[in-house]
Amino acid sequence: MDYLKQFVIQFGGLKPGVHQFSFLIDDLFFEHFEYSEIKKGEVSVLIDLEKEEKMLVLHFAIDGKVEFPCDRCYLPFWLDIKGEENLIVKFGKDYHEENEDIQVIPEGEHHIDVSPFIYEYIHLLMPFRKVHPEDEDGNSLCDPEVIKRIDEREALSEPDPRWEILKKLKTKN
Repeated sequence: MDYLKQFVIQFGGLKPGVHQFSFLIDDLFFEHFEYSEIKKGEVSVLIDLEKEEKMLVLHFAIDGKVEFPCDRCYLPFWLDIKGEENLIVKFGKDYHEENEDIQVIPEGEHHIDVSPFIYEYIHLLMPFRKVHPEDEDGNSLCDPEVIKRIDEREALSEPDPRWEILKKLKTKN
């Protein structure tokens, strides 16, 4: 059985109104996307699908955690994610994307695969910089050996004179 088939919503037989769908995203989900940076996760996705005559409005509520390598020490850690996204699906002549929030599908279609949207929305919830959090004393939870090496390297390196000029400008203001 194709794992991603469970993320196909059959809306053809649904009456107009709001319908709820829930999905649990796990490691297997991310394995089905070849270039996924995320390899492990425990994420719940709740979708409110509002069926109207000429379109569908999908509201995604995403909550969970994913394992990700730290940008500083490269050791994996669990990162909490939470957010909401909306998608409008219009009916038209063929498949195309009007913009990132509006998809067009053929009028005769009776289902939609939400897996690529879930995948994209989870990745959009990732912060730009992913580092271990700090403990209650303000100490990094990164690998102490890696932090020690970073500090040693920084101590040996010459400061970039461009930064010194910028620091002078900052202190003037």
